[in-house]
Amino acid sequence: MTPAALMPALHLMQAGPLEIFALPFMWRALLTVAILAVAAGVVGLFISFRELEFVSDGLVHSVFPGLVAGSLIGGSAGLLPGALVAAILAAVLFTVIEHRGGVEADAAIAVVLTGLFSLGVVLVSRQEGYVSELTELLFGRLLTVTETQLWQILLVAVVAIAIVGCTWRAQLFRSFDAAGAEAAGFRVLRADLALAVAVALLVVAGVQALGVLMVIALLTVPMAASRLLTRGFALLIPVAVLLPLAAGIAGLWISFAWSTSLGATVSPGAVVVLLLVGGYVIAALLRVGATAVRRQRGRALRRGRATESGRSAGSARSDGLEQGAA
Repeated sequence: MTPAALMPALHLMQAGPLEIFALPFMWRALLTVAILAVAAGVVGLFISFRELEFVSDGLVHSVFPGLVAGSLIGGSAGLLPGALVAAILAAVLFTVIEHRGGVEADAAIAVVLTGLFSLGVVLVSRQEGYVSELTELLFGRLLTVTETQLWQILLVAVVAIAIVGCTWRAQLFRSFDAAGAEAAGFRVLRADLALAVAVALLVVAGVQALGVLMVIALLTVPMAASRLLTRGFALLIPVAVLLPLAAGIAGLWISFAWSTSLGATVSPGAVVVLLLVGGYVIAALLRVGATAVRRQRGRALRRGRATESGRSAGSARSDGLEQGAA
């Protein structure tokens, strides 16, 4: 390779953060992560409160055959419509199954998600060169998000946030007291369907960039880490937004640096998710450490009070003996 051909690569290796994120594919990827972080922070609040992580995982896997069918019918332009149809149908189905209740509900969701995911694998394997297509669908294409896809992701994310915002009171009431919410006049089934559709839309928005296997982390990890880091309700969503945003900036930077300096091909979506999980581990360790410190302080305070009480009792006995001797 000639020195002239090496100059662009050397320039990229020496570029600063502003220059790197000024590249079109990098700022589109960063903006995609920012949009998804905001939407995941809002929708993820009620996923965490309602403990719907398993249902969310089912929705993620159920989107896969829709992605494949949309790709087969309309190419890359058909990914969003196919995923949207599959996600909404799965959301309604899972909500109905959940309302049936019982142990068999979880089993039914597990059967549906594995069946639909297997159907997607069978459909994609019918194409020539399906291995690369399967890899892209599973692990995403964060650095190849086009402006059209970016607008699609923004639109779907805004609709998901709007659905949660319009049903905010019902969702909040339902999360803590389902029977009380119904007694107060809220339609529980409608609230559950609204949340399921919002989660489905967020899955559709994220799956194009992060892939089927990575988007579940965006739905669950930020809010789980946020609940470990703060006890204030007002801070849950801001912290849950900042965590994936920070992981996105660092993950894109690391994947770019590795690809330019080491020549290693690394999935930026996977790096982002790995950093997000690392943030959760740090939050869990901080929570454990803070709990241990509080317990130690509590024990020390109780020992101090017991010592003070013993001293007071001993002093009272001494005074009594002196008065008796007198």
